[in-house]
Amino acid sequence: MRLAEIRIRDPFILPIPEERKYYMYGTTSFGDPGCPWGFDAWVSTDLEEWSGPIPVFRSPQGFWADRQFWAPEVYRYQGRYYMFATFNSLKRNGGTQVLVADDPWGPFLPHSDGPVTPADFVALDGTLFIDGVPWMVFCREWIQVHDGEIWAMPLTRDLKAAAGEPQLLFSASSAPWSRVKEDQQNFVTDGPFLLRTEGKALLMLWSSCTPEGYALGVAVSESGSVLGPWFHVSEPLYNANGGHGMVFSTFEGELLLSLHSPNNKPYERAHFLPVAIEGETIRLR
Repeated sequence: MRLAEIRIRDPFILPIPEERKYYMYGTTSFGDPGCPWGFDAWVSTDLEEWSGPIPVFRSPQGFWADRQFWAPEVYRYQGRYYMFATFNSLKRNGGTQVLVADDPWGPFLPHSDGPVTPADFVALDGTLFIDGVPWMVFCREWIQVHDGEIWAMPLTRDLKAAAGEPQLLFSASSAPWSRVKEDQQNFVTDGPFLLRTEGKALLMLWSSCTPEGYALGVAVSESGSVLGPWFHVSEPLYNANGGHGMVFSTFEGELLLSLHSPNNKPYERAHFLPVAIEGETIRLR
């Protein structure tokens, strides 16, 4: 199947060098009648033609979440594959739980005891970043705080639980390009993703809203550490009603930005855009 035919939000790409294959994960359960709650993967050798969907996770009997399964990210860590994904329920606050599998095609099973994000937060979009110790960077949702926030929290080495208190990094309104969500008085934070440049600068991609719609911006850590302080590049990296981005390298060494656009249902599609690191920031090529 061609990439343009696959409906997906929050596309996350995991290259597997030994197989010379790319695995694409993302939000693929949209609450349609008869659609099971879970996540699928797609596999490609060229980023154009994809095989799938492969059901990598389906909600097991008795699973605590019953709606809105979002934004899976998969990392190879200590010989296994760990999925960080957002789950929601009518009975408790939503948050990011960690799943695990022996293979990138799953099946993924619950690893942490429910969400790793704080129980009193309405949280989403946890991402893993290893910086000496494992960190999870995640969003506190605007429906709880109105001005969406991005937080960081150290994790235990086995990725099962928090290893310290969460620390607030910034609020959405601190970025000069972010605007309130259309028809509401709320600022959105979505989809943080961290990357270290060859020059050791630490960058964060994250999404919010502009007058043009959904957008993707860049923040830079002044200290080079996860805890910042963080300052924002004044203009968004992508401002064409798309976002929730991440960066990966092809097997040929090209750096690509993965995101979904447009942000309108049911037209969401994955796009891969060439990018370049310049000094302490990143730009589209």
